[in-house]
Amino acid sequence: MTKKIIIFGTGGNCIDILDTIKDINDFRQTDVYECIGFLDDDSRKIGSEFYGVRVLGPLASAVEFKDCFFVNGIGSTTNFWRKAQIIAQSKIPDDNFETIIHPTASVSRFSTLGQGTVIFQNVTITTNVSVGNHAVVLPNCVISHDSLIGSYSCLAGGVCVSGLVEIGEACYLGTNSAIKDRLKIGRNCLVGMGSVVLNDIPENSVVAGNPARFLKKTIDI
Repeated sequence: MTKKIIIFGTGGNCIDILDTIKDINDFRQTDVYECIGFLDDDSRKIGSEFYGVRVLGPLASAVEFKDCFFVNGIGSTTNFWRKAQIIAQSKIPDDNFETIIHPTASVSRFSTLGQGTVIFQNVTITTNVSVGNHAVVLPNCVISHDSLIGSYSCLAGGVCVSGLVEIGEACYLGTNSAIKDRLKIGRNCLVGMGSVVLNDIPENSVVAGNPARFLKKTIDI
């Protein structure tokens, strides 16, 4: 039975999710999913179309679509720490969010993915990894054994997470950053692109560089 999907947001990752849904249908040679629309709080976008898919209304209208499943694509370096709050506006329970895995991703049978999480092209997730709800893992990331990725976090393209790493909720790891094994990154942290993290990072921190160094608190972004 085809699942009807609505995507939160209309930005770049949202279109990538639409593309991934189409790739899944092509790979399965059947309509696993049908994306019936986007939801976006920008009133100027409501009623318009993006890649042939209409913006149906704001996030608060999600409760009107009783027979649909949802995926969140909202989240960037400017608002990643507010992702839980943004999703909560919809008043949709986690069980009504669909977990999306691109056909080219490799996810260990011994790992778990939370509700509403999206795994993009060529991602590798090895054994005993736990990824929380509403996380996004962009193309070509590697998450090594026994690591934990908190809910609402985003790993940008090419991130490499070594084994036994713990990443807190609502973090953003920039493109091509690398995390040494057995480290802990607190919630609401931003790791700059290309950073090499060699030490634990306390919550609400922005770090960057090789090795990564503290720059400021997340609240100051």
